[in-house]
Amino acid sequence: MTELQPIATASGLVFDAWVDGPPDGPLVLLLHGFPQSRHTWRHQLPALAAAGYRAVAPDQRGYSPGARPDPADLAHYHYDHLIGDVIDLAAACGHGSGRFHLVGHDWGGQVAWGVADRHPDRLASLTILSRPHPSSFVRALQAPDGDQKHRSRHHRAFLSADTARLLLEDDGRRLRQGLVDGGVPPEAVADYLSVLGTPAALEAALGWYRAQAELRASLGKITVPTLYLWGDADSSVSRMAAEGTAEFVTGPFRFEVLSGLGHFITDQLVEPVNALLLQHLRSFPAR
Repeated sequence: MTELQPIATASGLVFDAWVDGPPDGPLVLLLHGFPQSRHTWRHQLPALAAAGYRAVAPDQRGYSPGARPDPADLAHYHYDHLIGDVIDLAAACGHGSGRFHLVGHDWGGQVAWGVADRHPDRLASLTILSRPHPSSFVRALQAPDGDQKHRSRHHRAFLSADTARLLLEDDGRRLRQGLVDGGVPPEAVADYLSVLGTPAALEAALGWYRAQAELRASLGKITVPTLYLWGDADSSVSRMAAEGTAEFVTGPFRFEVLSGLGHFITDQLVEPVNALLLQHLRSFPAR
């Protein structure tokens, strides 16, 4: 049964997390994106638990009240800290040295790529939804056709000090509408806003964008076995960025294009996503 638990890490941060599955099962950490929360994985946690995995989906740095350093100091939200949180969470879940499975969507995918680059010995497998390899993303951003740059125009808008106020005014109308337009069902929109619908939480979440210089992370090629899922109707990730990801993974790599799906994959498709995820985890067990 999925339960909400606080997870205290060695850094002093306390993350709210959904936890399911046997305590001695192989660990699967699931990282959400923006503007979402642990609720992204509401359909995956029970399936993972039923398959014998220990599934943990935290509200990440800034989203959890107990893990919300002041976003006025953007150093708190630098990429290194986001990556470090994953290693700290694994340790707090009893995997201080062993390998675990890592799953990430959107911003959670960006962080997961960084973990795979800097701590490949810690991962049994990597599963990414939507987010291309950062080097492929940067290359697409710089392409003359301007397609990815246009798709990522919200990144620049999020640098404005007025963004949180605009997104939250009128009961979060703009934030809600963006999720609904992306195919997110109303009950899930309410769940996401229950975490992100306050100025404190939203300012902290926006700190991820403001601290990263347009997400231009410099990463090497990934050796971890990787499953990459991308919906071909994703309005924020171009085909060039998605298809180019294969060039930056030297380990076993599987790229699945989900026809007709947009950016919020787990909100739009359940059983096929679960089947692909479980197949990938079983193919690369954490020994």
